[in-house]
Amino acid sequence: MTSTRLPENVRARIESMLDSVDAELQAHYPGPDGRDQPIHTAYVGADRATVETPKEWGAAAVELLDSQQTLLSELDATGSLAAVRTRLEQEPIQDMRIDFEDGYGFRSDAEEDAAAANAGAVLGAWANNGAPHSFGIRMKGLAGNERRRALRTLELVLDGMGGVPEGFVFTVPKIRSAGQAAALAAMCEGIERGSGLAEGTLRFELQIESPQAIIAADGTAPIATMIAASGQRCSALHFGTYDYTAACGVAATDQALDHPAADFAKSVMQVAAAQTGVWICDGSTQIVPDGDPEFALRNHHRLVGRALTRGYYQGWDMHPAHLVTRWLATYDFFRKAIDVAVPRLEAYLDRRSGGVMDEPATAEALAATVLRGLSCGARTAGELPAQLTPETLRALVARTPLS
Repeated sequence: MTSTRLPENVRARIESMLDSVDAELQAHYPGPDGRDQPIHTAYVGADRATVETPKEWGAAAVELLDSQQTLLSELDATGSLAAVRTRLEQEPIQDMRIDFEDGYGFRSDAEEDAAAANAGAVLGAWANNGAPHSFGIRMKGLAGNERRRALRTLELVLDGMGGVPEGFVFTVPKIRSAGQAAALAAMCEGIERGSGLAEGTLRFELQIESPQAIIAADGTAPIATMIAASGQRCSALHFGTYDYTAACGVAATDQALDHPAADFAKSVMQVAAAQTGVWICDGSTQIVPDGDPEFALRNHHRLVGRALTRGYYQGWDMHPAHLVTRWLATYDFFRKAIDVAVPRLEAYLDRRSGGVMDEPATAEALAATVLRGLSCGARTAGELPAQLTPETLRALVARTPLS
């Protein structure tokens, strides 16, 4: 009987071909890089930013929480309100940008120079205090009439910080082309070489708020190319709600995070960034509680919860009130998710069905959810079963053998 065998020379050629494919896929899709994604990015105009801004936002959020106890207790599905209050008192903001774009506008060069120097000093102080954990600026865009001002502001901010502290990142608005991402990577490399910084020190976020970033003139979806062109310097994609929906022709009265046009753009962003290690950040709502606090709080709480169920674990916060419903919706989401994930993970580890036959991919997703919940403080490791240690959870996420 003839045996079916692959000739060794053919086997070697196929192995070589597939090794090249493996290497290429690993380069483009390395998976999570171990960073803990913040639940939000808070924005404050460069003309209003001070060292005390995070504390001031937290104090304002606590005041609003106390004044809206009845409503917030109704929204609180998991008994998280007391924990939210503690969070607002101790660490209200995880990530913050000092804004030199729409939240600041166009000023004289002398005025923006002074604001940039001040921003650098403020960011340096935040780095020394350890709060927020991550921080940076949103500079102006790369269009011809703005790019010189944007670069000068970035340089002055870096000078004011006296270096590049851990946690610093800058956000670049109105990205429309992969060529802009490549230019940003080259700019970072040039600053590092010219300033004696270690290679890879500077990282940036691409703000997706133009239809051309979703579908280019040739019909392609360019975000994946943008990420590749960034040379591993792109840490996140941020969605710009109002610029994007306006550019799509959506009427001002209908521009919102949950408009179908916005949902489509964010779905494209999510797929393009999947398994690359690049985070997705939802946009903002302009509805604040100055006029109708009940509507504003309900609306933001709903939008945050909606984003979380769609896998957008970070979003913009533009007002201290947004901190209250951001933390409340986030704690509710992860507490519920962890309560579902834990018995399924226990069953998976024990090789029992538990009523659901989970596969490794599902165990990976369940473990990742628990880790996100621990990272944001919705639960603590001490509340989990003994076998679900952080090390075990990380092993499940990485699909590595369990010790």
